[in-house]
Amino acid sequence: MTTATPPRPHRSALMALYLGLSHLTPPLFRRVQTRRLAAGKEDAARRGERWGRDDRPRPAGPLVWFHAASVGESLSLLGLVETLRAERPEIGILVTTGTVTSAGLMADRLPEGAVHAFAPYDTPGAMAAFLDHWRPDLAVWAESELWPRMVHDTFARGIPMLLINARVSAASAQGWTRAKGLVGGMLTRFGAILAQDEETAGRLTALGAPAGRLRVTGTLKEDATAPGCDPVELGRLKALLTGRPCWLAASTHPGEEEIAAQAHRAAFDAPTLMILAPRHPERGPALADSLRTDGWRVARRAAGEDPGPDTQIYLADTLGEMGLWYRLAPLSFVGGSLVEVGGHNPYEPAALGSAILHGPHVANFAPIYARLAAADAALEVRGADSLAQGLAALSTPGAAEQQAARARTAAREAAGATRAALAAILDALPGKTDA
Repeated sequence: MTTATPPRPHRSALMALYLGLSHLTPPLFRRVQTRRLAAGKEDAARRGERWGRDDRPRPAGPLVWFHAASVGESLSLLGLVETLRAERPEIGILVTTGTVTSAGLMADRLPEGAVHAFAPYDTPGAMAAFLDHWRPDLAVWAESELWPRMVHDTFARGIPMLLINARVSAASAQGWTRAKGLVGGMLTRFGAILAQDEETAGRLTALGAPAGRLRVTGTLKEDATAPGCDPVELGRLKALLTGRPCWLAASTHPGEEEIAAQAHRAAFDAPTLMILAPRHPERGPALADSLRTDGWRVARRAAGEDPGPDTQIYLADTLGEMGLWYRLAPLSFVGGSLVEVGGHNPYEPAALGSAILHGPHVANFAPIYARLAAADAALEVRGADSLAQGLAALSTPGAAEQQAARARTAAREAAGATRAALAAILDALPGKTDA
């Protein structure tokens, strides 16, 4: 697939209407920013970045700009960014996201030569200031974070554009159909679109993506490196838990914590410990209060508390430590799946040897969960009773280890998305050299 010839964009009345109205939206975005600052959801010291202003100089040489929505999308890019920097160290990297949480993670984990900035608001002035300052040689969008003004203005500057790791759920596609002209107008501006799966490819084609620029390459999460951890802290916690079995309820959402606690009570006697890592750690204090009201003895990681001999639930309400919990727990329930969220990433527990349990709502990662099911490498549960039964079954000698080994093999079968994305990036860069 080549992206050397600039694509011809589809023109739509909806795109023209959006672009016209975007001149009137700066006051709205200012009010949004004020509310988010008050709620602690914006970084006050970096508020100018939302308007395209940045005091840091643009790196010398070619610059690839990656744009992602938040934590999950930006983390999926890390392996690709690291590979690109390793193979083409002369290429600078800019990653933009929209949340404080993702900014913190990128600051900790981006390699040398890569910087993070907050994504500019979708206004003419913010986009002009952003593009004037950074002058990217290539723009790469991840998954489905498409803003019309951002897409239009980047294309208008003659900057080559890619959409990689594209994923569109059935619900999102149905919503986008109501603005098909607008979505199609954006999709035709990309020189290449790399979809995670055939379902997404079909939905994008129906929305107006040119079939000749679209192909299925799998998901970058399949190739993502396993999350790291502090080995000293891992050793310390293992020593604290000597003789105590444990299991992990990971990336849970409201409603799932209660189910996990019920299953824990039904499946295990003391001294088994449940490690609870909510998807949104800021819920930690309220969760601890609720669990204690229900009679549980809880220790909170964010409060500096360790699990003691009598602790029943260890609330892992911190960011960036999933690698620690998956290494510590031989069994993991992956949340967002007993409630209609769509499921979360099973690649990390698969890579780190933790056996996987999940609920029925896994549309966000349907292909990998289907592979895991076909390989008898994950266990679907439907509620507290079946979660308790699954935990008990996988706690028998050798059961968790055998399932985890099957999961690791199944998750590796579709690797290759990173190499496909890297090839598309190098092909699209102006003045490219052969890889």
